[in-house]
Amino acid sequence: MTLPFRTPSRALVFAIAVAAGSGLVQGPAVAAASGPFLAHQALYDLSLVKSRGSNSVSDARGRILYNFSGNSCEGYTSEFRQVSELDSGEGKVTLSDLRSTSWEDASGKSYRFKIDTRMNDSESSPVDGIAERVGDHITVKLTQPVKKTFNIDGKIVFPTEQIQHIIAAARDGKSVLEQTVYDGSDNGEKIYNTLTVIGRPIAGDRAPSSPDPSTASNAMKAMTRWPVTVSYYDSDARAKDGEQTPVYAMSFELYENGVSRALVLDYNDFVISGALDKFDVRDSKPASDTIRRRPGQAKRDPGPITTGPSC
Repeated sequence: MTLPFRTPSRALVFAIAVAAGSGLVQGPAVAAASGPFLAHQALYDLSLVKSRGSNSVSDARGRILYNFSGNSCEGYTSEFRQVSELDSGEGKVTLSDLRSTSWEDASGKSYRFKIDTRMNDSESSPVDGIAERVGDHITVKLTQPVKKTFNIDGKIVFPTEQIQHIIAAARDGKSVLEQTVYDGSDNGEKIYNTLTVIGRPIAGDRAPSSPDPSTASNAMKAMTRWPVTVSYYDSDARAKDGEQTPVYAMSFELYENGVSRALVLDYNDFVISGALDKFDVRDSKPASDTIRRRPGQAKRDPGPITTGPSC
């Protein structure tokens, strides 16, 4: 049986990621509302919460390792790996190994990504490309899986902008936020409409019901966080009877510095939790040549990268 782990996993690369720092394309008001974001490494343990529907899953397990670094002057990089194993209960196990590297300009003008997914022993079809905001549109140039150039609406946000706007909305006391997001999912052409529901703020001095390494970190103890649920809808799909079912939804507690904890991933047929097992704060340092060049590009040729404002 084929399980929808490939598509959600790719979007998850960015949805749980910390947002970029300040000065995004939407203007200084948004940047000021969110403030700086934390460079860190996080390890999440995945496990099955429940299974429902006709495509039942008897067991699910895995891990996510996420690294974030960079700054608002040089841009931000995220490195992500998710290894997951799904058991259908019919003697068939699906093993997926997803690796992703992305870099986003702190001004929100450029987004570069490389995503490689392997299912069992099948050959992978990497997605490699760059999206650049030009005037009222965004130009996407893919080098893999096929060479292709196309334009999308300039109002669409990149992953760091998505989280940035969620935190800004939460600080403003808003409970609902709609955004259209491009993150390089699927074959590099997928666009998602998202609906975010934001709960009441949780003060940093309020003890969590299920503590983890983030809640024990001195860097996090004073941080406000919000319960957030983001539903992802296929922008190309048509609503049936006036309603559209999300491709998947994710719930998590989002700190004001961009760190996520207490993940719950709902793939409609099954639900997976992502418990934060390890958490380490890293130094926020300028993006290196490895970060600033397009993921996968040779070191000797970093390419014409625009890094952002001079600091």
